[in-house]
Amino acid sequence: MKRSLRDLSDAVEARLEGDENLQLEGVASIDSASESDLVFVEEEKYLVSALKSKAGAVIAGEFAANSKGKPLLISAHPKLSFARAARFLQKGADRHEREKSIHATAMVDHSSQIAPGAVVGERVVIAGDAEIGDDSRIGAGCVIGRGAKIGRNCEIYPNVTIYAGTLLGDRVIVHAGAVLGSDGFGYVRDRKSGRYEKFPQVGKLIVEDDVEIGANTTIDRGALDETRIGRGTKIDNLVHIGHNCRIGQNVVIAAQTGLSGSIVIENNVVLGGQVGIGEHARIEEGVMLGGQGGVLPNKILRGRGVAFWGTPAQPVRQYLKQLAALARLGKKR
Repeated sequence: MKRSLRDLSDAVEARLEGDENLQLEGVASIDSASESDLVFVEEEKYLVSALKSKAGAVIAGEFAANSKGKPLLISAHPKLSFARAARFLQKGADRHEREKSIHATAMVDHSSQIAPGAVVGERVVIAGDAEIGDDSRIGAGCVIGRGAKIGRNCEIYPNVTIYAGTLLGDRVIVHAGAVLGSDGFGYVRDRKSGRYEKFPQVGKLIVEDDVEIGANTTIDRGALDETRIGRGTKIDNLVHIGHNCRIGQNVVIAAQTGLSGSIVIENNVVLGGQVGIGEHARIEEGVMLGGQGGVLPNKILRGRGVAFWGTPAQPVRQYLKQLAALARLGKKR
């Protein structure tokens, strides 16, 4: 669905220079753009290439003001405006193409509540007392457990399993194969028999608004209380979050990270790929933990804006000094 450059300008709060009636329908890279696409430029050295491309219009910084050749959207943060423009264009296309319905092959319990604007795909199973909010889409093969609640404008991709009682806020995105609200890994050992008996896993998983969860990621419910994922947090593919974890707002967690149970991650933390964190650890606000970093159980990392690296994780400067010292010792030997 095409939208005018004026509509885009208003949507992303960028200053328009050029034909406000120009119609655009997608976004692209400079090399692959067509006449109906929007491209972006963050650095002035790429502006000439963008202006010479086939793109219909360009989002750029103030350095592009009054440039000739194409209509412009001038923004203080071109990449952010470009991302918002992409969502705006996609949302228009979705509304135009979406057929709001429950597919004939879906199995929906009579006690569940499906909002009139929701879409339920092929072979979806929705158990009793579940709720699906307006304009949410449930992809093919998903299973929504008893009493689970999904808010408005959510996108649940195919083959996602959402266990009973799990709560999702508005505008949550869950990619294919994710499992939300499964039992945590909790057992008690009988000293007499040596056998492990399951500890109750009866808590909830709560996912707040604007969270995105990657493909094949698993998040456990709380054991007796709750696991909570804070508003705006973004979780990559193949991440595991154990029971009773509390993840703050606007946290970024990269692929293959594993969190044990009862971990607290405060707001605005960044975890790199393949990070491992032991149970009952706490990562305080604004900490950055580099790829393959490890945090031992019960430890605390603190320091807003401080980068940590290694196992056990240390401030990156300290860690690099230790590596350099080891290298010197190796040379002496």
